[in-house]
Amino acid sequence: MTGGNGSGKIRILIADDHEMVLDVFAMYLSSASDMEVTTGKTLEEALEHITAAGPFDVVLLDLNMPGMNGVSGLRRAIRINGGKPVAIITGNPTPRMLDEIMNAGSSGIVLKTTGVRSLANAIRFMHAGEHYMPLELVRERHNAGRTTKNGRLSDKEMMVLSYLAEGKQNKEIANDLKLAEPTIKMHVTSICKKLSATNRTQAVIVARDLGLI
Repeated sequence: MTGGNGSGKIRILIADDHEMVLDVFAMYLSSASDMEVTTGKTLEEALEHITAAGPFDVVLLDLNMPGMNGVSGLRRAIRINGGKPVAIITGNPTPRMLDEIMNAGSSGIVLKTTGVRSLANAIRFMHAGEHYMPLELVRERHNAGRTTKNGRLSDKEMMVLSYLAEGKQNKEIANDLKLAEPTIKMHVTSICKKLSATNRTQAVIVARDLGLI
């Protein structure tokens, strides 16, 4: 089903070891007038297709299929797909996994429960150079990201934390946020307490480990 670039269609490669998911996705996308689909069932098969047919416009890889080894398979595919979008198909990723996937350079995350029409739109979106993530994952990531062992960080605390990560002092943060310096000090104390950190530097390190910033 591979074809030359002369067709003007979006050339898509989908690799997934769940045959049903693969068939449903491929069948629907192939019926779209602007898409052309190639499929595979393992990472190696996907990489062979990319090597043989040149970079695809959009590559979708199942996170848990043979050969992936977490995000290392994603990185390999990105490397040989010539800078064109490579995205992940997955079931129900944890916030930490989402961060790993996006930090590895993925152009997006497609859930296996995604409706086929949404899938086609997601592919067009990534093809246009955008990053795609379903709204429910964005919400989940946002909410999970703030919960620490000792309670949730408030919007203000998240904002102050982002300034701490830039190495700004209380006075500068107070000026930027148009708040009194003692108020910033209070927020910093609260952030340290919630993150079980003894000082602001440690708070930033802990926050990075938790994927908050």
